[in-house]
Amino acid sequence: MNFMNPIKRLYLALDAWFNLSFGYAWNPLYNLGTLTFFFFWIVLVSGIYLFIFFDSSLSGAYNSVEYLTHEQWYIGGIMRSMHRYASDAAIITIVLHMFREFALDRYRGFRWFSWLTGVPLLWFVITLGITGYWLVWDELAFYVAISSSQLMDGLPLLPGTMSRNFLSEQINDRFFTLMTFLHLLGQPMFLVFALWFHVKRLSDVKVVAPQGLAIGSFFALLVLSIVAPAVSHAPADVSKTPAVLNLDWFYLNVYPLLDFWTAGQVWLLTISVTVLLMLMPWLPIKKRGPAAVVNLDNCNGCEQCVKDCPFDAVSVQKRTDGKRWENEVVVQDDLCASCGICVGSCHSSNPFRQSDKTLISGIDMPNLPVNDIRNQLKVAVSELKESVADGASKIIIFGCDNAIDFKNFKSTNVAIVNFFCAGMISPTLVEYALKLGVDGVFITGCRTGDCYFRHGNKWMDERFEGERKPILRKRADRTRINVFRAAETDCVQLKMALDEFQECIMQLNQQERIAEDKVEG
Repeated sequence: MNFMNPIKRLYLALDAWFNLSFGYAWNPLYNLGTLTFFFFWIVLVSGIYLFIFFDSSLSGAYNSVEYLTHEQWYIGGIMRSMHRYASDAAIITIVLHMFREFALDRYRGFRWFSWLTGVPLLWFVITLGITGYWLVWDELAFYVAISSSQLMDGLPLLPGTMSRNFLSEQINDRFFTLMTFLHLLGQPMFLVFALWFHVKRLSDVKVVAPQGLAIGSFFALLVLSIVAPAVSHAPADVSKTPAVLNLDWFYLNVYPLLDFWTAGQVWLLTISVTVLLMLMPWLPIKKRGPAAVVNLDNCNGCEQCVKDCPFDAVSVQKRTDGKRWENEVVVQDDLCASCGICVGSCHSSNPFRQSDKTLISGIDMPNLPVNDIRNQLKVAVSELKESVADGASKIIIFGCDNAIDFKNFKSTNVAIVNFFCAGMISPTLVEYALKLGVDGVFITGCRTGDCYFRHGNKWMDERFEGERKPILRKRADRTRINVFRAAETDCVQLKMALDEFQECIMQLNQQERIAEDKVEG
């Protein structure tokens, strides 16, 4: 969608700036999900401490919070402030995460489930925060209680007397204890279930933030808690209206609307926004390619593709064709992202196999089979040999379709082979390109730490470093292989890196010719 392009470019520019400031591993924009989990841990630990001293009665709640805030400021006060600010930080990271996925078009197609389950997750967190403000039982808490009651009264299925109970002081210790239970146990249980449901279709889910980023975030919250500690308003008093209330706009943003709108109108707004957000993956629908297919004649059930699939679309089961192998892999079509990472994982994708016959892999992409990739590579190398003068370098670019449009980088001595993802690139394919006679292989794709298909970059790096199968063999000339990752806003840097690589290859060629002349001499 064209209107998204400026937003996407802005996000890519912010990513680049944060990469320079924090590095790829600690870039907060690449770790919004794990940061949210980290803030939840802070909320949990601080909440447990606060509950130890909390009086869950209507008359004792305010005094117990005041004791923690002022008498025990050195621990209890800091814990309260950390609890408050970590809750706010979680809302910020969730909203940024949602907006980022939208801006980078990572919410449609095969990602619809994560987006659809993520929207209610935001409201689970907000309602959990609202009941937390309620428990302090100060003027702000009373305002929250009255406003929440008005909203509840606006629902057609409820009797519409809840707000009158507050105004007539009908709320007792039992009701307040119920609210404490909801905040401490009931709502957190729903939140944990919602979080699990949100990530259930993903494999290798990270819930731990990078150590440096976690430490930095913790100390930022600690400093904020000391410099600007969270404090209560005056005690709740049904007989008077507070003159000033300091709202937490992250959690209480819709409440001021009740001063101008009816509860029904506020519900109409919030429900409409929620429904719109949940329908966005189909506005419009994003088409995806066909799912990966398994060829059992070439599959030995090694399960490497199962380990590498970022979306748990590939599973293993007992062999069904009676061959000597014990297991076979199965693709669940509705979960497949059509990324091709499984192809790069498959040992039978080796292009050196059956060099004179059709190459059939154990698992393959119907819209870009391994045999077609091998044929494209052969044609590209043949054209380079015909067009490149003697002594000039012949470079092949292996490029990811989700990074940059590489057609502008094609030239007389540079050919291009496109892949769905960098994780689709098998190390043996790089070796094969060098064997065919190219002087250098230049690999590029999504920025490090921000692969469109989650783990494509990571798996490719581990294969090249010998940490993940299939590995790049030691006999491969690594001086003729270069990896430079970039996004749409990095075309200038990519061109410079490509030029430097070509210069490096020319020097290597020259050194080899000199060495050969010395041997012949």
